[in-house]
Amino acid sequence: MNIGVLALQGDVREHLAALAESDVLARPVRRPEELAEVEALVIPGGESTAISNLAVSFGLLDPIRKRIADGMPVYGSCAGMIMLATTVLDGRPDQESFHGIEMTVRRNAFGRQVDSFEGDVAIEDIAGGDFHAVFIRAPWVEEVGDDVRVLGRVTDGPAAGRIVAVRQGNLLATAFHPELTGDLRVHRYFVEMVRQAA
Repeated sequence: MNIGVLALQGDVREHLAALAESDVLARPVRRPEELAEVEALVIPGGESTAISNLAVSFGLLDPIRKRIADGMPVYGSCAGMIMLATTVLDGRPDQESFHGIEMTVRRNAFGRQVDSFEGDVAIEDIAGGDFHAVFIRAPWVEEVGDDVRVLGRVTDGPAAGRIVAVRQGNLLATAFHPELTGDLRVHRYFVEMVRQAA
């Protein structure tokens, strides 16, 4: 099984390592022809406006949108969640997304870089107790469509109850960075999604 990591900007290396530890072949994707060779895609955390601009520059915006529409499994973490949203609040007017998950996402919802934090999130469908999540200039989900399942919410603190993990069909998104924790459960959950889609 080939899973690509969109390698335009962000924590690409960490996702490649987490996928390799989850027993799949992981490869960077920078061009449309590389996208055509993978069965699924991970969109890493980073800076969503930079990823948006580079996706346009590298000719990947429309090919990724088409693959998503055709059912390709995609997982987005942090900026990747923003890139999968149909509606983005507090983004730049020219910011593009891949329009995958019917949700409204607010950029930098938890605050600036200095407001980054770690906290526990209970995630439906993932066994083993709460996930210790790393939030870095993270978004949150303000609204979801009828076909979107809310998988996880912040459990404690001022943001308690905020939606930070969702799934719609073959698409998965988290506001946090599991690739930075050493906990492979989210990546393994996505790999199982890819297996089932195949």
